[in-house]
Amino acid sequence: MKFRLPVFLTLLVFAGGTAMVHHAFKRTVTNQPAEVQSTDGPLKISLCKLRSDPKAYNHKLIEVTGFVSHGFEDFTLFDPNCESWPEVWLEYGGTAKSGTMYCCGVTAERTRPQSLVVEGISVELVQDDRFKQFDKLIWSGRDSIVHATIAGRFFSGEQVNNEVNSFGGYGHMGCCSLLAIEQIVSVDPHESTELDYGAWPDQPNLRDNCGYEILNEVSNRSVLIKAQERADLGKEEWTFSDPQRVASEGLARLLKLRDPSTIALTQTGQRQGRFIYWWRPRDASAHYMVVVSRPYMLSFYAKDSKRVAWVLIGAYKMSCGNG
Repeated sequence: MKFRLPVFLTLLVFAGGTAMVHHAFKRTVTNQPAEVQSTDGPLKISLCKLRSDPKAYNHKLIEVTGFVSHGFEDFTLFDPNCESWPEVWLEYGGTAKSGTMYCCGVTAERTRPQSLVVEGISVELVQDDRFKQFDKLIWSGRDSIVHATIAGRFFSGEQVNNEVNSFGGYGHMGCCSLLAIEQIVSVDPHESTELDYGAWPDQPNLRDNCGYEILNEVSNRSVLIKAQERADLGKEEWTFSDPQRVASEGLARLLKLRDPSTIALTQTGQRQGRFIYWWRPRDASAHYMVVVSRPYMLSFYAKDSKRVAWVLIGAYKMSCGNG
């Protein structure tokens, strides 16, 4: 399960290629201590602290709270308040397997014949009701965001390209450090009928000889938090109720257009907490796809957890070789 190939975020994707590329029952994010050592349990540490010096926590039993992103080629732990790269990959200890598909040689099997062993260290797993709830939530859609507190054994991996605090070797194409899960300490339920629990925006479904460019910063979730803050301050009150305006104004900013009203969007898709729009300007070969969402993550940062703003999570410029 260990790979050391470099992985990069590709901004131009062509059809036929591989597609690219998180309280204990309350809706606020607290300022947890950066590091708390317990004499009879795991080291409680913030994810940002862990990410700032992975090697210092290599092989240690830790407990962290964060958002889990799960889907194809993705089973990672993140905190939007710190940089998203390099990431922390997750895997179950014991004889359970997450079943996450990623490159290379990984299968979708959900069990292993013996307990997980990483770098000569055996990692067990408490398969209690909290674990079962967690596992059910990460598989609740094609991709999913879950907020949880996790205890497990941390493996920093090896330093990448001599870069300070950049470690990898585990997960998809060796992208990440590894947290081998021993116990789910707490997990938040998915109870809302209005929030988007998906992990990643929809992507264009392209035919041959067509490609697309990603216009927004997909992994920069701090941008979404800032948008929620502006809405809570009353600076963009309309973002609570007008997803199409969020889409048109967001696309106008990305394209540096002064007048968002010139963008005539057509709704092409919808599911819980998410809308998809398309726009093809007159006399233009390129066309655009915009995805807006009420992300579950923002309920932890909103002034009122039941009042989450619509935000732009995906924007694409598409074109074909024949125009």
